[in-house]
Amino acid sequence: MIIGIDIGSTITKAVSIEDGSVIKKIKTRAIDAVTSATGAFGKIILENKITMKDIQKIAITGAGAGKIKSDIFGIPTEKVDEFTAIGIGGMFQAKRDNIIITNIGTGTVIIQASNNIISHVGGSGVGGGTILGLSKKLLQSTTFNDIMDMADAGNLNQVDLLLEDIVDTELSFLSKKATAANFGKMLDGAKNEDIALAIINMVYQVIGMLSVFAARSKNIETVIVTGSGGDNHLGKKFLLEISKMYNINFDFPVNAEYTTAIGAGLFAYKNNRQ
Repeated sequence: MIIGIDIGSTITKAVSIEDGSVIKKIKTRAIDAVTSATGAFGKIILENKITMKDIQKIAITGAGAGKIKSDIFGIPTEKVDEFTAIGIGGMFQAKRDNIIITNIGTGTVIIQASNNIISHVGGSGVGGGTILGLSKKLLQSTTFNDIMDMADAGNLNQVDLLLEDIVDTELSFLSKKATAANFGKMLDGAKNEDIALAIINMVYQVIGMLSVFAARSKNIETVIVTGSGGDNHLGKKFLLEISKMYNINFDFPVNAEYTTAIGAGLFAYKNNRQ
């Protein structure tokens, strides 16, 4: 059995890999990388009654992996390049290769992955961290659940300038409801709920358009959306709106947030068999 651990800047995910399949998944939160890694490892073995002798290797990746300087609890521990882990995990989730993967975490990274090569196409500092940071300042809210609850009741028309505000007819293939300028209207009566929705809309529109540019540059029609941000229901809605306008498909795999941990575990599993 291989344990794959993705040590993120805020949340750490762990999976167990057995015979090339994902068996168990957990996530945990901690302040520092060592606590995150050992906590996630302990949680997955205790909750699933895994014994130490069953584990052949631990594969770690993510922002905090570099801070782990030795084997974890004496078990051989291998560091896996994060881009490689995203690529392998994305292909596993998509069940195909030669794909564009947009991994949304605190920031966003875009990867092209095939069985022959995994390459970094680009990325952005815009991501989940942007939503939290702006919400802390503008809404005095610091938890995703609170932000999402507010956004669910929001109205974009109170904050964003839409095409229908400045043109009388549809502009080319763009819907009149498309955003002309994020935060370009900001009515005096805009509520926190409206602002919360506008923040999420802005972040996912940036991510969506970068993904479109990446996919078109590689002549690929589908983008696999992974990472913690891949499970955001409002984010999915905004990405699907972009999909309709630009004919680029966005695919949202189940358990998208575990993709990088899965990729790390599968990388170590394949190397272990050679």
